[in-house]
Amino acid sequence: MRPPAIPIRPETPNDAAAIDAVTIAAFEKAPYSDHREQFIVRALRASGSLTLSLVVVLDTEIVGHLALSPVSLSDGASRWFGLGPLSVLPAHQNRGIGSALVREALRRLKDSGAAGCVVLGEPAYYGRFGFRAGDELILPHFPAKYFQAIAFGADAPRGVVTYHPAFSASE
Repeated sequence: MRPPAIPIRPETPNDAAAIDAVTIAAFEKAPYSDHREQFIVRALRASGSLTLSLVVVLDTEIVGHLALSPVSLSDGASRWFGLGPLSVLPAHQNRGIGSALVREALRRLKDSGAAGCVVLGEPAYYGRFGFRAGDELILPHFPAKYFQAIAFGADAPRGVVTYHPAFSASE
């Protein structure tokens, strides 16, 4: 028997505070985090650069969130996006919520005509969605094995990736 589908929808204006809470809780004990993820989401939203913001709502509570925003590539390639932050409340982790959010986000990106997506994260986790580390795309100051990409077409860009300035937000 197949488990019920995880309910995913785009964020609404009333979701911002709950998304903040989910993001803070999800990264609170993460040793690799600098605990600015909620500020990044807020800054992306405020700048109009939150290309896609998806939430999972269970019993009227937002328990998961995923953000997508445009990235720039030094070779001039366009229609590339960065995935993250991805946040799931600790009590709801390891139940497929994060995976469902990633799959839905990639489906929507591909359907919209995007060329590809990058992510900075755990290779074992993101590799199952088709993300791969390589020498083609570089995110300076981060270990290459954690910076991964997935192309939706035959064109594979090369160069340095720059995230939106919101990724420097600290409040």
